[in-house]
Amino acid sequence: MKLSLQSMRMTLAAVLLLLCSGCGYLFGDHGVFRDKSEDYKKSQEVPVLKVPRAENSSPMTEIYPIPPISNNLLLAGKFEVPRPAPLVAGVADEMVRIQSLGSDSWALVSTAPGQVWPQVRSFLSASQIDVSRVDAREGILETTWLDLEGAPMASRFRIQIDQGVQRGTSELHVLQMNQAGDLNSWPAVSDNSDQAKEMLQALAQYIANIADSTPVSMMANQAISATGKISVQEGPDNDVYIRLTLPYDRAWASVERALEESSFEISDRDRSAGRYYVRFLGPKTEDEDGWFDWLLDSDSDDPLAGRDFIVSVESLDDKDVAIRVDPPLASDQNDPPVLEKKDEQALLALIKGNID
Repeated sequence: MKLSLQSMRMTLAAVLLLLCSGCGYLFGDHGVFRDKSEDYKKSQEVPVLKVPRAENSSPMTEIYPIPPISNNLLLAGKFEVPRPAPLVAGVADEMVRIQSLGSDSWALVSTAPGQVWPQVRSFLSASQIDVSRVDAREGILETTWLDLEGAPMASRFRIQIDQGVQRGTSELHVLQMNQAGDLNSWPAVSDNSDQAKEMLQALAQYIANIADSTPVSMMANQAISATGKISVQEGPDNDVYIRLTLPYDRAWASVERALEESSFEISDRDRSAGRYYVRFLGPKTEDEDGWFDWLLDSDSDDPLAGRDFIVSVESLDDKDVAIRVDPPLASDQNDPPVLEKKDEQALLALIKGNID
């Protein structure tokens, strides 16, 4: 039986009418396929899951942790919209750089720990070095005993991946031990510093060569904080300073290098008092005038260039130090030198970007 064109049109119209009448059932607020895009607004905060004391609570970590916000300082008095922090070269100039302080050496990598972790694993695999212990949460890899050419006894290495000073950077530390003495605990320093340095240099060179061709380890990225160890903070008395999580000796050396990279001339230093006496040189060439004018937000040419300052490094506790910039000590109490807060923040931001 053939349907006429008019009958087919009537049938199609009836079907469409039936579908439209059922849209509320399928796609309405109470439908089977309701819109859930606004459900998050109805979510409620619930207490953190408590794990019994007898159980291991280390796997209970935030999947998407929210890092603390830094450099959100507001100027006292009349409000001015703060400019973004300036882009400074700092550690970004080199992908991998080996640094030393005393007998300690480490590699600074300008990528996050989650990316460095698979690079280290790849290095050990390519070098045919077996791994005896892996702890992604602590950023530790330990090798088996290795018979190195020319060495009188076997050695093994522990590679530690730490969060770097700046956000999104990493540090690599290598510890070596000989197959002698207490084999159940690692020494405080390497038994053979030359072997440790050779391993560190080989690892650093490998990472520099394959920096753009490795995946990211989400577990290592979550376990090893990528927020950095440095921030600009403000105290209760409007005291602005850089908070740096480093041992004091390393912090002192890092500040010296940062000052030299930030167009400061160090005229004197007092290690016991924790002070650098510096002069801000301003731009090195005339081509940089506009950049410094933008940074310091001034209508005049380089308002701080040529001025003297005191940069202090003070211990806050066993692991943190505070870095401050102040005008020189006043010889005339009636007319002491003044450093405006916005200029103080600009100088601190410049120093902060070059600390590693």
